[in-house]
Amino acid sequence: MLIDNKIRLAALAPFVAASLMACTTVKLEGGEKPIEVNLNVKIDQEVRVKLDREIEDLIADNPDIF
Repeated sequence: MLIDNKIRLAALAPFVAASLMACTTVKLEGGEKPIEVNLNVKIDQEVRVKLDREIEDLIADNPDIF
């Protein structure tokens, strides 16, 4: 009889633990000041376009270069 009760208790223990964990409340609070992200990005496409055009002109002027 005593062994049967221990087996039942061992079998129920994971279910009891899982149900207690399901009742846990987690509360997240942010700070008073907002998060500030400063991105200092400069996009310079014009330089690449000019460089690509110069390379195309060089290849056109010198077809034996490659």
